[in-house]
Amino acid sequence: MKRYIDLIQQTFEFPTREFGVDAQNNLQFNNVPLMDVIKRYGTPLRISYLPKIGEHIEHSRLLFKNAMKRYNYKGSYTYCYCTKSSHFKFILDTALKHNIHLETSSAFDIPLIETLYDEGKVSKDTYVICNGHKMPQYLKNITNLLNRGFVNCTPILDNLDEIDYYLENVTADNVNIGIRIATDEEPTFSFYTSRLGIRYRDVDDLYLKKIKPDERFKLKMLHFFINSGIKDTAYYWSELTRFMFKYCEMKRICPELDSIDIGGGMPIQTSVVYNFDYQAMVDEIIENIQWICHKNNVPVPNILTEFGSYTVGESGAILYKIIDQKQQNDRELWYMIDGSFITQLPDAWGIGQKYIMLPINNWDAPYTKVNLGGLTCDSADYYNTESHSEDLYMPIIDDNDPNDEQYIGFFHTGAYQESLGGYGGIQHCLIPAPKHVLIDRDENGNITTELFADEQTEESMLKILGYRSKRNTAEPLQETSSKMHFHEETKDN
Repeated sequence: MKRYIDLIQQTFEFPTREFGVDAQNNLQFNNVPLMDVIKRYGTPLRISYLPKIGEHIEHSRLLFKNAMKRYNYKGSYTYCYCTKSSHFKFILDTALKHNIHLETSSAFDIPLIETLYDEGKVSKDTYVICNGHKMPQYLKNITNLLNRGFVNCTPILDNLDEIDYYLENVTADNVNIGIRIATDEEPTFSFYTSRLGIRYRDVDDLYLKKIKPDERFKLKMLHFFINSGIKDTAYYWSELTRFMFKYCEMKRICPELDSIDIGGGMPIQTSVVYNFDYQAMVDEIIENIQWICHKNNVPVPNILTEFGSYTVGESGAILYKIIDQKQQNDRELWYMIDGSFITQLPDAWGIGQKYIMLPINNWDAPYTKVNLGGLTCDSADYYNTESHSEDLYMPIIDDNDPNDEQYIGFFHTGAYQESLGGYGGIQHCLIPAPKHVLIDRDENGNITTELFADEQTEESMLKILGYRSKRNTAEPLQETSSKMHFHEETKDN
């Protein structure tokens, strides 16, 4: 019978840049021996491989640098990270080492920015692009930044009345303003036009009647966002073209307008097989923007991007142990995991998001087709071929061998899952948040691990729910620190 590694090698080009198998037939992720991490920390286990964040930031900069050089593009490029993808301090600390700028989406983002400023990790020159519909506290917090001299804090107007608060409360002399344009949604979406942003027909009046008359305010940026992200589709190019013609129209009546923010990020890899040509896509974006500007005799704009999933998505993974196998009928074999898809990978459950799923060990064992089931009592807590890009095959487990343990991993889970799943809070069936381990490399390139948070305790849940623990030791989920160092093993494929 064929081994699992034979199946992978005949199906994909394997090993890949990220994945390989060592001499013990165990999976490595970015050359990190995952079985060593599991032996140290157990499962279920959420991991964040921090070097991947910097790789993607620098890769994006290189893509735009190459494209701008190729087309002799005269504008600048600025990389922003949208904090809603993952607010964790270790994410922001890692990303800010690469001189990025930031995009916010809610009131509580602003104290986060202020904390980073107090720590010297951002300055008053850092771009803080303030997106989203602004509730009163968000408006107040943005205004506080502006009045404190954060010169590149840029509120992006999302409705016609938002500017009124700044006009009344901002005391700074020079304030940059942006306007989000309400784009059309994808043809398959439930609504025709995005609920976010200002419709095209209202943009001119908003500028002429409210922004231009006040010398303190300058319209510097138009914001373009479509929910599908950057994709090579007729829909994307149509919306970008429409947006750029609006930019050119506005530039004629607003000379200080000089920038665009391309919201909606780059796609991340959701399969071992992946053919997205990032450079070709960025080349075409630059070429299209430049062509439209030249056609309208308008200088090309500076370009900002706000990549979230692309920044952090591929840094994340979650590892499980198979705790049982159940043959429910002639065709359906279930491998039960020691976690929950509903609570720990909510995108997989809620919107059918695909992730790379691979076994961690036993790559030399024969394989079988399986479905994966979670711990909750909900029938929707599963992951199978209908929610995955290919059939799921896993090494066969010998029930008669108590030492035959099987571990699996879901990869590129670093964006949104923790916040959507209610990290450290109350989740379906009171499934606890798993341990969370940070993986990094020291100055010599050796792998280091650090326990960021232990598995959530019953005491923390009881406190959240309003009960008093019998031991009266209820504590919220806290950061812990435990470091592990090991040298990278030679990979044997």
